[in-house]
Amino acid sequence: MPLSPYISFAGNCTEAMAFYQQSLGAELLYQMTFGEMPKDGQSSDEGCPSGMQFPDTAIAHANLRIAGSDIMMSDGTLSGNARYSGFTLVLDTQDVAEGKRWFDSLAASGTVEMAWQETFWAHGFGKVTDQYGVPWMINVVKQP
Repeated sequence: MPLSPYISFAGNCTEAMAFYQQSLGAELLYQMTFGEMPKDGQSSDEGCPSGMQFPDTAIAHANLRIAGSDIMMSDGTLSGNARYSGFTLVLDTQDVAEGKRWFDSLAASGTVEMAWQETFWAHGFGKVTDQYGVPWMINVVKQP
């Protein structure tokens, strides 16, 4: 069974999905807004089983495929900014140009933590936190 990260955004999930589609070539597999949720399947008057209120246009659940792996996401944190710590999403490729393109796209409005470079383990490697605060490592592993 695959392991898929689930990222909660602070009301900007739609924007983040479009960014990942444009910058990483992500494919949108599924999307449902809170307004599209069936009303009879909700267990509270507020419209969400958790009891929290979300705008109808907020993303209840979405699934993106990035480089062959699925990432799920939603607008699950509407108050303040989402904060991500204790994990990093890693994108691996065999193509140095593709890795550099991914890195540059994520870094354009993000924060570079380790500049793109060749290392003893990779033809190209860099670490960046994107404009949404999500940490990434891009890795072009040297083959033995």
